[in-house]
Amino acid sequence: MSARRQDVRPTDAVHPAASLRPMREADLDEVYEIELRAYPHPWTLGIFRDCLRADYPAWVLHEAGRIVGYFLMSLAAGEAHVLNICIDPERQGQGFGRRLLQALMHVARGRGVERIFLEVRPSNAGAIRLYEREGFNEIGRRPRYYPADDGREDALVMAIELLSPE
Repeated sequence: MSARRQDVRPTDAVHPAASLRPMREADLDEVYEIELRAYPHPWTLGIFRDCLRADYPAWVLHEAGRIVGYFLMSLAAGEAHVLNICIDPERQGQGFGRRLLQALMHVARGRGVERIFLEVRPSNAGAIRLYEREGFNEIGRRPRYYPADDGREDALVMAIELLSPE
């Protein structure tokens, strides 16, 4: 399957009080708390710190003084790789994931990215549906990519081609 071209702009229609800003070192404790609640095999605090020090694009979505989600990505040669995207489990299913993903694509486009790649667990049906609705297509599989309680789980590799801004 090939990735299709998609033009996406972030929307404030869902949760207009929520806003985006670059992640700061001071956010890491709150981000890490969300990571621990969201994943059975979370990133370490050190990984988040290393990503910030490497100057990877990292953003948080916050509402009423609390972080509700975040993303980090790497950029190279006109491509982006989503390293981590997460919504607090208590806030999932409320449109924050779509808003955050659209913001990620907007930031990537602003940095000259033409194609975005990500991996997702096949067991994460909600995330797969969101990615597909936003124009991502499955382009491959990475065997035994993720740690799992019973060994390893494959990853679906998904991609989207971005249109240039008008």
